[in-house]
Amino acid sequence: MKIGDLAAATGASARSLRYYEEQGLLSSGRTPGGQRTYPANAVERVTLIQSLLAAGLTSATIHDVLPCISDETLRTPWLAGRLCSELDRVEKQIDSLQRTREILAGLVEEYRVSS
Repeated sequence: MKIGDLAAATGASARSLRYYEEQGLLSSGRTPGGQRTYPANAVERVTLIQSLLAAGLTSATIHDVLPCISDETLRTPWLAGRLCSELDRVEKQIDSLQRTREILAGLVEEYRVSS
């Protein structure tokens, strides 16, 4: 799969895909002409990377987590603690967003009543 095909399949830009490679999150081969080629599982991997980035994980954390998904022997208590910290951070964001949602819903309701 070429970079344009992977970009189209995932919605990621070619620039993002190259960045993922630079960070060691994604690997590719090269054609004799130097074009990048990606393995069949690249769509799934890029989708996972995008999800983890959207959750606020840094590329460094993702770099540490990705190998552990397919190889349980790489899982360590340190990484488990790091993931617990990330989960706590995401849960706090969810709580904050829920409070914001409640405030906005109250304002919408007030505007409906007064209109």
